[in-house]
Amino acid sequence: MDTAKIELIFSELYGEGGTLYSSPGRINLIGEHTDYNGGFVLPGAIDKAMYCMVKPNGSDRVKAFALDLDKSSEFGIKTEGDKPAEGWAKYIFGVCREMIKKGKTIPGFNIVISGDVPLGAGMSSSAALECSVGFALNDLYGLGFNRQEIALMGQATEHNYVGVKCGIMDQFISCLGKEGSLLRLDCRSLEYEYVPFNPIGYQLVLLNTGVAHELASGEYNKRRESCERVVAEIAKTHPEVKLLRDTNLEQLKAVKGKVNEVDYMRAEFVIEEIRRLLDTCEALKKDDFETVGKKMYETHEGLSKKYEVSCEELDFLNDQAKKWGVTGSRVMGGGFGGCTINLVEDNKAESFVKNASDAYEKEFGFKPKVYDVVIKDGARKIG
Repeated sequence: MDTAKIELIFSELYGEGGTLYSSPGRINLIGEHTDYNGGFVLPGAIDKAMYCMVKPNGSDRVKAFALDLDKSSEFGIKTEGDKPAEGWAKYIFGVCREMIKKGKTIPGFNIVISGDVPLGAGMSSSAALECSVGFALNDLYGLGFNRQEIALMGQATEHNYVGVKCGIMDQFISCLGKEGSLLRLDCRSLEYEYVPFNPIGYQLVLLNTGVAHELASGEYNKRRESCERVVAEIAKTHPEVKLLRDTNLEQLKAVKGKVNEVDYMRAEFVIEEIRRLLDTCEALKKDDFETVGKKMYETHEGLSKKYEVSCEELDFLNDQAKKWGVTGSRVMGGGFGGCTINLVEDNKAESFVKNASDAYEKEFGFKPKVYDVVIKDGARKIG
């Protein structure tokens, strides 16, 4: 992304001397809706990011401008009651408040935000924004937080100021991403390891349905509540079970008559998905991309039929992937819209994109946007 416009607008609004930071969006190869259930995820940071230019302003207030929206906001950060009305500004406010809760002093600042993470496409633009702001303030004011702590404060921002009970994956990879690697994160312990990802002969292609997913609408939270109800039922006879990560299909089957059918399906998907991710990691270690692709298709089927977070457009693109010989394909992100992530052999990628795009346009009236994915580093100071 050309950051010159960010610098120009910042200087016009607030004068010279701002410092530029960025934090990336992400893909997740497999492991969806497992994070808040204590399972594993396998994300990678990408070459599309949210940027913020920041400068202390000598006051106790924040003056913010969202370049891509052409909107401004001004607010205090001393109390919870200072929360701004603008949705995008709540992310900035929330990060500040979470840092203040940790005993830090956050002086007022001017900030311009912009980015090239597609909104509503399942690449976690919100986490990228939280982490860019958190990383910037931590560096600018010498607050002493590590990257993991910044990620956790980004997650808390979603919980406490946006109303989305998200897991830790998006913020974690945005802060700790590493070029050329995926990150296998244990969402229960927060232990992680980098998994080299350089699939020779294959590439990752994202196709955006153009359907914006609104996780804050409550559907995301409903899925989480389903999982929590099942855990509570299993824990009556297995008190060691605190999360779906702690249980298995046998224990789930034992409570089938005690939970409703929908909650059962949700839990079944999550337990199966945790197993799929571990199998995928083993396959990656052997460069067995055919097995990786098979697991991706299984995930899409589960997300569509059991977790019910797909939509007509996503299912259509998944069917197109099967039709044109794509190795693996699935809905990526929280669902309800956004992208499919496709693992495609190099010699099939061009024809797949053309044929799938043409078919999609015929069915829905417009072509899906296409994104190539390059795995990059996490949050950083640009200068």
